[in-house]
Amino acid sequence: MTAKIIDGKVIAAELRARVTEEVARVKREHNLVPGLAVVLVGNDPASEVYVRSKHTQTQGAGMASFEHKLPADVSQADLLALVAKLNRDPAVHGILVQLPLPKGLNTEAVINAIDPAKDVDGLHPNNAGRLAGGFQALSPCTPLGCIILTKSVHASLEGMNAIVIGRSNLVGRPLVQLLLNENATVTIAHSRSRDLPGLVRKADLVYAAVGKPEMVRGDWLKPGATVIDVGINRIPKEDGKTRLVGDVAYQEALGVAGAITPVPGGVGQMTVACLLVNTLRAACAIAGLPKPAV
Repeated sequence: MTAKIIDGKVIAAELRARVTEEVARVKREHNLVPGLAVVLVGNDPASEVYVRSKHTQTQGAGMASFEHKLPADVSQADLLALVAKLNRDPAVHGILVQLPLPKGLNTEAVINAIDPAKDVDGLHPNNAGRLAGGFQALSPCTPLGCIILTKSVHASLEGMNAIVIGRSNLVGRPLVQLLLNENATVTIAHSRSRDLPGLVRKADLVYAAVGKPEMVRGDWLKPGATVIDVGINRIPKEDGKTRLVGDVAYQEALGVAGAITPVPGGVGQMTVACLLVNTLRAACAIAGLPKPAV
């Protein structure tokens, strides 16, 4: 048995196409153009590539894209002043401050300053709290993408045993809440969990978001499990170059899992597509319109 490959590129492209249709509809029917503002502080190369991708895809979906680049030595006060300005701007429905921020800036204060209605990263305590309470909220893009990828394999997650390895605020914790909303039975595991392989072997759905290359081995998996690999790790090759691997030992998992996301080409593709979904949802909510059909 070889696992079905869950193609994030194809699923993300389908999602972007649906967003593009809905953006065209709200423009036509309500004269509303969803707008996303991305703030990049400093010149981290990986962040610059990611921000470029967001800009291209936002415009491709028919939305307005606003980029704000600030120097690495920007003051906390100036960064917060920009966030306050974007909060007030009626053309902006989504605000994303690219993380990580340079040393010396208080990330928590910046996240807390974003209007929760425009918090398309889903990190503001208001949104995190609403999600935890089972209420409507903007949820972080990567966990949202994980759920969509899982549902490309299973129409319903109700009653399934899921394990989330990793408890970060960006992925692990919100993913647990989204799985609970789908009526899955959820275990959250981490570096201090006892007998992690044993816990993983009980799971129908495995989400690896721990940031350790190929930590989850093939013999940890229950045969036929669906594996969503959130990890993106660079490891050295023999020729001195590097290659990307996930948190799951992919080749080992292929022979055991029922379905698996590759790295690259899996979860990463979904994150920006879900950012577009959140921006569209935020724009409709702010304008008092019904939730869009994405």
